Amino acid sequence: MSTFEGIPTAAFRFYAELEENNNREWWLEHKTTYDAEVREPLTALLSELEPQFGPAKIFRPNRDVRFSQDKSPYKTAQGAFAATQEGVGYYVQISADGLLVGGGYHSHTPAQLARFRAAVDAPDSGLELQEIVDAVAASGFAIEGEKLKTVPRGLDKDHPRAELLKHKSLSASVEVGQPEWLSTPAARNEIAARWEVLRPLVEWVGGHAAP
Repeated sequence: MSTFEGIPTAAFRFYAELEENNNREWWLEHKTTYDAEVREPLTALLSELEPQFGPAKIFRPNRDVRFSQDKSPYKTAQGAFAATQEGVGYYVQISADGLLVGGGYHSHTPAQLARFRAAVDAPDSGLELQEIVDAVAASGFAIEGEKLKTVPRGLDKDHPRAELLKHKSLSASVEVGQPEWLSTPAARNEIAARWEVLRPLVEWVGGHAAP
């Protein structure tokens, strides 16, 4: 395993060009660039972060176009997910825009959703989550996730945590862009620091919503 030296600027240039040339012929001609400038640095980064956050999976670059009107064959971003539990964990993404860092709870079953809502509704655990979400937002992260338009049936529409109760999934992300440190080994610690901000959120949803 190679040592992480940073995410090279060529990785972002690769995705900028892919957005203009999203076809199999172009991809095959530039696959060596993808391997060397995107996949290999990301693999090295995730290997160094593994002792702190666990193993991560790099997503396939191919899009599933079976049910999409957009038949572009390749994703215009490379993501990876370090799962602490099914659907819960830390996310990192490289695209033409630069780096995005995130984490949280990305999937749900009816049973998981029921547990999540019960924990948000309960005074102690719900207040704990509200404080975590407020702290994450204050650190510059956008609070995201699939949401209902209204508070779920059976719960008070004027609930003090009404906005959290609308969530069916709950995550947070920040678009970092392309700062100078991104192409250096310092990127490892910068990304780790942002994942640490998200750790309380990841651990809360892992303990209250996930199986």
